[in-house]
This record gives sequence, structure tokens and C-alpha cells, in this order.
Amino acid sequence: MSHRALLIGLMGWALVSGAAPAVAQKVKSAPFSYLPEQGTDRYDMRVPHKTLALADGTGFVILAHQSAGGYAVERYDADLKKQWSTTIPVTPGETLEAFGRGPQQAWVVLHHKDDSGQNLAVVAVNLQSGQRGPAKVVMTAAPRDRRPGVSISPDGSRLLAFRYLTREQQVQRIAATLFDQNLGQLEEKNYDFRDLSDFFSPAVHVANDGTQYVTLISEGMKKLTVRRYPAGPTTEIKVLGVPVGGVYGGKTVTVRDARFTVLNDGSLYAAALCADYATGEYYSLKVVKYDFSGTGDMKFSPEFRFTPAYLAEVSKASGTEAKRLDDVYLGELLLTPEKQLVVVAEKHFEEGGSEAPVHARELHLFGYNEFGAPTWHSIVAKDQVAPAVDSYTGIGFRAAVFGGTVQLLTLENINKKSDLYLRRVNAQTGVISPPERLKLNVADDQQLAYVKDFTAWLGEKTIIGVSRPSKKSAALQLEKIVVK
Repeated sequence: MSHRALLIGLMGWALVSGAAPAVAQKVKSAPFSYLPEQGTDRYDMRVPHKTLALADGTGFVILAHQSAGGYAVERYDADLKKQWSTTIPVTPGETLEAFGRGPQQAWVVLHHKDDSGQNLAVVAVNLQSGQRGPAKVVMTAAPRDRRPGVSISPDGSRLLAFRYLTREQQVQRIAATLFDQNLGQLEEKNYDFRDLSDFFSPAVHVANDGTQYVTLISEGMKKLTVRRYPAGPTTEIKVLGVPVGGVYGGKTVTVRDARFTVLNDGSLYAAALCADYATGEYYSLKVVKYDFSGTGDMKFSPEFRFTPAYLAEVSKASGTEAKRLDDVYLGELLLTPEKQLVVVAEKHFEEGGSEAPVHARELHLFGYNEFGAPTWHSIVAKDQVAPAVDSYTGIGFRAAVFGGTVQLLTLENINKKSDLYLRRVNAQTGVISPPERLKLNVADDQQLAYVKDFTAWLGEKTIIGVSRPSKKSAALQLEKIVVK
């Protein structure tokens, strides 16, 4: 769909469909205690989601950093009434690795490192009672090894812990252990990569049934490869790889940024932003669906080129001349029940220095139909700035899918109103509704004002968030917003 068609569709959002901008009403708030994260984890975004909705719609659980010595896992009902709170102590040398929840338990994964070695330990918290189980070590590694990691399945029923075995900085093997919801060990596997000459950014993902996927960028940052390891005793390994870079018109094009996502239905998608290796100029977006059912196949979508015409669209949307794309990174791969895919990328950057503000600018959205064909694209202009104290946790966006609609939530100052704003994206047509103010009147100053990590949807019309409602207030509030 053309940019002009999108604009016409946007103008007709209310006239054609009869829909008027919805009215948001803050129905409840409660005091909330939170201490900003310190150290490199602020930038690594190792745990970007710290509020998790419960599957039955009865409430949510939160992981809050409340003191230098620990976190708290808390359960709230749908009306913000606290059901229980459980402290998770963190000792010197320990940092947060992951947070997830399954049908019966929430998991807090801690990484510990000292002179004797490293380990990953999981603390399970019963969702009904809040009772904390003993920490269980699920993986160990030598002190000089790469940091081990975990992957949690989309439904929280499986946890996979893994460590890297390297030789001269090159990963040779990955040793992985699979656990069930109760942290009972199911199996151990070794992934061997000694047949590969070079590869980068190995990552491990686990599906709801325990199937394991290792994603790689190989062949000089030009190829996206996925290796599938089925759960159980089988030794069958399926490998699907596709080149996304190469030499085009005399330009060497390589992967600049890539994202792999395993979705609830077990499908695996990948997106890659490719750039001219010599100049760093962005060249194209490429999307791949890896289908391991039957004989196994890949659906490689036609590339989306970042042409001068696209730069002109960016310039028009942002109000500033865009001579090239800079600092754009992949954010989300979102799939609707009808299998339409929406890829969201975002421009964000640091101004310079550890105490300088950070910025997040326009969103780049790309829509694909159920057959993998690109059908529309759009650019959402925004200008977000956050103080160093909350870094990228205070800006950017949150997204959720309901039916054929993607909801985007941002903190912005529009028409001198600092607030959370909601936009709806029709995943089939790309039509985007005007930004809708949620009427929280979020503080607009250089203090901690909004913590994106705690944003979650309890349903299509109910949003949970944490913000500071005004400059006069020094404290954060936990908020439930119902969109009428």
C-alpha cells in the first residue's frame, strides 16, 4: 500500500468505519515502590517485561527491584489489590537474568559470578500462595566462559538453560538442559557447530513442546540459519538457512540487525535489517518464515528496499530531512490470528556520555499478508527523551495484538500534553488510528516518570502501567487504565 493510500485511510478511519477516538479512563491506581536498575543491565534490556498477565484474566504478577539487596515478586488482582508479595534476595555478584511465568509458578532466574565460576539459579514462586521455593541451580560455567543463558517457552511451561563451549572466542558447542514447569529435568542436549567456519550471535529458543531452535548469523554476516532440535531422544536435526546478504551492484551487503521470534503456535520468524558494509547505509529489510513441518521449508518474503522514496517518506513523517537511515533497530515481530505479520523497528540512540539523555524517534512499521508478501508500510513520528536514570526503560514503545489489530503504546508530549498515547494499527491494511491520550498526565521533567518494563495488557481494553502522575509527585503509581 502506498504512503498516500495510508494517509487517505487514516483520514477516513472515523468517517468510514464510524469509529470515534475512544475515551480512556484511569479507573484505579495504587502506590508502587521501585528502584531503578543500575549498571550495564539498564542498556542490555535483559528482562524487558516485568509485568506478566495471568492467563485466566484474574490479574498479573510483577517483578520489582525494590532495594539494592533484592527484588519482589508480587501478585495483584484485576482491581490492583495486592494478593501477596515475596522477596527475592540478590547477593553481591548476582544479577537478574530472566523472569517468566507458567501455569502454576513464576520464575526468577539469577546469574551469579565469582572467582570460582558462574551459575544460573531459578527461584520458583507459587502463583496461588506466593510461597518461594529454594533456588535451584540449572547451569554452571567456568569464570572465564561466556555468560550462560536461559530461554523460556511462550507459554512458560518449559525452561531451557544453556552454556557455550568455545575455542579462541569461536563457539564450538552449546550444552543445554530442558526443564518442565516444576523444574524437573527432562533432557540434556549438545549442539555441535564445529562444521561451521564462522558464525555470529548464536541464540537458543525453546517452544512450548520443548523443541529447541538455535539461530545463527553466518557466512560473514550474510546468512540467517536455524537449527531445529526436537524434544525427546531423537537425534534428528533439521537445518534451514537463507542468504540475506551478498554483493549487489558492487555493494557488499551484510546483516546490521536481526531478530528471531518463536511464537505460541511454534512457528519461527526472522527479520533482518541489512546495510552496505562499507558505508553503513541501510539497504533493505528481509523477512523469513521457517516452517519445519513436514519436509521443512522456508518462506522468504520479497525484500523491502530503503530507497530515496522511502527516505522522503521518513523526512515527511519526522519533519526533518533524512539523508540516510541511522540508529534503526528491530523491536517486535507480531503475528495476528490470521497470520498477518507486522514488523516494528525503531530509531533510538544515546546523546553521548553515561549521564546524558537517551532518545527514541520514529517507528518503522512493515505489514505482510498470510502468504508472506509485503502489503503496506508506515512511519509513526515521535520524539521521546528520557533521563539516564531510566534509560531505554522510560521510552520506546509497547505492543500487543488483539484479533487483526496491533495496539502501540508510547510516552509522548503531544500538544503540550505529556501522557501515554495509544495507537491502533490495522494489520491487514496498515491504517493507523490517531494517537489517543490515556489521560494519566505523566510528569514531563528529567526525573523518573514512566517505567515501560511494567506495561502490560490484561485484555484488549485494559492496560496496566507504572508512571509518576505529575511533577509535584515524587512517587510512582501502579495504574489500571480501561479504554472505553
